Amino acid sequence: MKYDVAIVGAGLAGLVAACELVDAKKRVLLVEQESENSIGGQAFWSFGGLFLVDSPEQRRLGIKDSKELAWQDWLGTAGFDRLEDEDSWAMKWARAYVDFAAGEKYEWLKSFGIKFFPVVGWAERGGSLAGGHGNSVPRFHIVWGTGPGIIKPFVDKVKKAIEAGFIDFKPRHRVDEFMQQEGRITGISGTVLAESFAQRGEKSSRIGVGEFLYFADAVVVASGGIGANLDLVRKNWPERLGTPPKNMVSGVPAYVDGRMLEITEDIGGRVVNRDRMWHYTEGLKNWDPIWPNHGIRILPGPSSLWFDAEGNRFEAPNFPGFDTLSTLEAIQKTGYDYSWFILTEKIIEKEFALSGSEQNPDLTNKSIRQVLKRVLPGPPAPIQAFKEHGEDFVIAHDLKELVNGMNKLAGNQLLDFMKIKEQILARDREMDNKFTKDLQVTAIHGARNYIGDKIVRVAKPHKILDTKNWPLIAVRLNILTRKTLGGLQTNLDGAVLGTDGEPIPGLFAAGEVSGFGGGGVHGYRALEGTFVGGCLFSGRQVGRYLGRS
Repeated sequence: MKYDVAIVGAGLAGLVAACELVDAKKRVLLVEQESENSIGGQAFWSFGGLFLVDSPEQRRLGIKDSKELAWQDWLGTAGFDRLEDEDSWAMKWARAYVDFAAGEKYEWLKSFGIKFFPVVGWAERGGSLAGGHGNSVPRFHIVWGTGPGIIKPFVDKVKKAIEAGFIDFKPRHRVDEFMQQEGRITGISGTVLAESFAQRGEKSSRIGVGEFLYFADAVVVASGGIGANLDLVRKNWPERLGTPPKNMVSGVPAYVDGRMLEITEDIGGRVVNRDRMWHYTEGLKNWDPIWPNHGIRILPGPSSLWFDAEGNRFEAPNFPGFDTLSTLEAIQKTGYDYSWFILTEKIIEKEFALSGSEQNPDLTNKSIRQVLKRVLPGPPAPIQAFKEHGEDFVIAHDLKELVNGMNKLAGNQLLDFMKIKEQILARDREMDNKFTKDLQVTAIHGARNYIGDKIVRVAKPHKILDTKNWPLIAVRLNILTRKTLGGLQTNLDGAVLGTDGEPIPGLFAAGEVSGFGGGGVHGYRALEGTFVGGCLFSGRQVGRYLGRS
């Protein structure tokens, strides 16, 4: 059988494209190397944050946002500097995406029944000039239901289309090659993998039991990035960030292996901005892992003190939640692949959240009762579980005991008690006034001017060494791999471009494999809430274009 469109990958971008194609009455083939229980891909595991501009939720909280301000923030964050070549389409995609986020995105999501938690989060706060990196205002909209809540309407629609015979879904089908005829992509071929009983997210077998070959008028690659392929991450590691970390934890399942990038490149597709990637600096080793080397990211409020491996406090803008890439660069320059938070019980109970749908059962299960418990004393249950079982936590009722525990955990004697104490005392002296020269303390006071932060995100300013705020807590932070910012270069229809800059007939891409659009819509940095949103937008763009073809 010949299909109108074959889609490689049943993650969010592939699902959205399939939904658009079904609306256009196209005959669709959807292939996925994992089992049917993995439909939705990485988006299932996400916290569910979406970048929106001038939303009803923002306006209710008194946040004044605009498309112009969002575009200013995007440009200052992305730092596009390859406009004649690798960034030429990326910047066009960025402009289109900001227009979408400030325009029809909200109502489009609403039409699928997607709703948002009423408090808008403030991610990547910047810490530079107005025209530099970061969100000038809170824009991180958490989907009610987190990642599973985002994928559900698209999964449901695809499953109905499968039952109705409009989509043929082939799980455990791994694409190994594109079919070509006279320069045009005409289909896909590959290996049928053995049935797997692995749970969602667990590593599955790669034992082949057969082969397949399917023809289609167009093929959409929606296979994700390279985040779980640590060898490929290190190979593409940019020189500007120093030597690749020896130790990293993986923020994505093992199937995020980057295979389709190389396969697409082999038939002439152009991969751009390889050296741009988005890895987090606040990774924990998961005490209850699902996939190999499973890491969880702390989503921190602004109050924890951040020290390098030798006990030196980081300077602006390298504060918790302000500038991920700058902090990654600062950590790498130390020659060590880890750093430390030092904080109090008062800070952790209000300011720590964990990435991932499974780490936020209250939001994922849409339980208002459970969400309200977040305002009660003590950290949320998932945070408490990491405190009790996670290997990266040290808890003490004395600073010297804490520092000794940190050295023991690191397996060295790099941290000097008096050096740490003097830096914390210096910071604590700044807490006697609401005005200060310590920019992190200034940022804490500024954050609490936003009602959302004051209620649920930022602890009341206090002295770290005041015993009434104890116990003291130290957290070892690992580098956590996550997103590929570069990828297949595409035009605004999602057509994959060749080395000559012209579209490869019949070949398209969406989602992370295309750098979320154009081969790198984020440039060097992300504003957050833009990854899942990038999959939604790029999948929609490709699906609508092919639906009209």
